[in-house]
Amino acid sequence: MAWDLVPFLAIALLQVGYAGLNIISMLAMQSGMNPLILVVYRLVFATIAIAPFAYFMEWKTRPKITIPILFQLFLCSLTGGTGNMLFYLVGLKHSTPTIGSALSNTLPAFTFILAVLFRQESVGIKTKPGQAKVIGTIICVGGALLLSFYHGHTIGISVPSMHWTYAENMEKNSSTSSSHGNAIIGPLLIIASSLSWSVWFIIQARMNKIFPAPYTGTTLMCFMASIECGIIALFAKHDISAWSLSNPMWLVASLYAGIFCSALAFVITSWAIQVKGPLYVSVFSPLLLVIVAISSWALLHEKLYVGTALGSILIVLGLFAVLWGKNKEMKRISAIEEIEAAKLDDAMIQKDDLELQVIADDDNLYVTTRKEKHQEN
Repeated sequence: MAWDLVPFLAIALLQVGYAGLNIISMLAMQSGMNPLILVVYRLVFATIAIAPFAYFMEWKTRPKITIPILFQLFLCSLTGGTGNMLFYLVGLKHSTPTIGSALSNTLPAFTFILAVLFRQESVGIKTKPGQAKVIGTIICVGGALLLSFYHGHTIGISVPSMHWTYAENMEKNSSTSSSHGNAIIGPLLIIASSLSWSVWFIIQARMNKIFPAPYTGTTLMCFMASIECGIIALFAKHDISAWSLSNPMWLVASLYAGIFCSALAFVITSWAIQVKGPLYVSVFSPLLLVIVAISSWALLHEKLYVGTALGSILIVLGLFAVLWGKNKEMKRISAIEEIEAAKLDDAMIQKDDLELQVIADDDNLYVTTRKEKHQEN
């Protein structure tokens, strides 16, 4: 009984850790850290942290790394590493942690759309699960658009009495523009991050079949992505001092993002999926939005707008509709597979019984023939 609580606590604490990533990354960027450089350090530290798992856990079972597999890993690094992380952090710099967390919940909807286009997923529009997935996707995308392009009035929530001096100083010294253009660019970049991550899911689904070594694949993907992001960051930021980690917040953000929110998070998520399944892990994602919203309001004094609240609610509702439809569909497929397996077992049993009957008949015939010959003699 107590063991059943371990996956729940692990995934819940992981969502708290992801919420901390949004807060710490925002503070690091407000203190002057370039988001491109933060992504590079995150990937470098993630590579260093995951590499031991890849070596010790997969050195006996790791398939041979061929040129086609390296090319697939390169595509994974472009979508799941470079595109996903760069778009997200640059978008986060021009928006808020709450908006970033809310728009991240569009991932299942975008993944469903791409999976249908690449024929990895069936719509089944005539079934209730299929209708739930389609309607949920529409609601999810609609909520994302509402959150991106409509703000409305601020919701009258009193300012918290607690004060974090460091966060207040960073907010005052922040060079982040609050213009309307950036207010639109930020959410759009975060949506682009979710799209890039969705493409990675499609590529990774094929990758898992041809290269079933997740730790090695993740290590190589992070290593390639760190080189790609490093090249982009060097072109965008020539100043060597911008790469220094002498600022404690920059160092903490880089280590925290790389070790906890990349390496450790991958290990925990993989274990939870193995124990409870992917759907169980997915339903915890709205919890991240709640934690980030409360943390940003309490620590960063973030204002909550009507558009943000309505868009977030629509996204979460759409997310649960997609997950509900997928869950029902998986149960239906599992039931059909069990019925087919039972029919196959029955057919095999009947075949065995028939073969035994034929053998028995042959034996009786053989015995009868010997008796007749004996009587003739």
